[in-house]
Amino acid sequence: MGNDVSFPDNRDPNVPNDVAPVIEIRNLHKAYGSLEVLRGVDIAAPAGHVVAMIGSSGSGKSTLLRCCNLLEDSQQGDVLFCGEPVRWKGTGVERRPADRAQVVRIRTNLSMVFQSFNLWSHLTILQNVMEAPVTVLRRDPREVEERARAYLAKVGIGDKADAWPAQLSGGQQQRAAIARALCMEPKALLFDEPTSALDPELEQEVIRVIKALAQEGRTMIIVTHDMKLAADVADHVVFLHKGRIEEEGPPEQLFGHPRTERLRGFLSATQAA
Repeated sequence: MGNDVSFPDNRDPNVPNDVAPVIEIRNLHKAYGSLEVLRGVDIAAPAGHVVAMIGSSGSGKSTLLRCCNLLEDSQQGDVLFCGEPVRWKGTGVERRPADRAQVVRIRTNLSMVFQSFNLWSHLTILQNVMEAPVTVLRRDPREVEERARAYLAKVGIGDKADAWPAQLSGGQQQRAAIARALCMEPKALLFDEPTSALDPELEQEVIRVIKALAQEGRTMIIVTHDMKLAADVADHVVFLHKGRIEEEGPPEQLFGHPRTERLRGFLSATQAA
């Protein structure tokens, strides 16, 4: 199987206003001790849309992504999944999700692709992709294997199913991680700097897959340092600065006509890098 990736282009940007976003964050605050990382952030990812989050290191992008699928607890604000608010107990630094079953259900519907791949080295690529649907969702292994092989083929590494992670390039490992996320059949995909650990040639392999997923109409939130990727795939771009949304809007607005001096400076710095 080569690197070609093919998905149907069935994106529908006209999501009805009465449909709750797949993921919604309202007035979210997150701190580590005295360090305020998120200071009242609001974002929403409607079904079939791609939201890209950009900003300098330390702006809160990755923390916000981890708060979306409850890998991080927040001290204030609301997290909603398909209109259903997360239930909390406690306040401030003691605040925790109140319903473990709800957390598991939300996490299994929000598959996350990490910067560092996070593949299990003792499992083959096929076993990596199958592991969560079989052990967490208790799905029939035979059905999961068929689906896993289909997703590996879809991301262009169908011939690597029986290989070990150490035998794959970084780009191939990241595509395996994407196939693993897809095999959970989530309602949304979360990408945390999916290409930053790769050299430019391998980066393009992963970018092709992400662009294809966007064309397919997948709901995604992408934290990225790649402004071209954000411009090409996002319906909505959020520029974070020191834990707050400095500017947001469609990519043609943010990249073509930035309103704030901070965003203009950030884009100028990324172009010069």
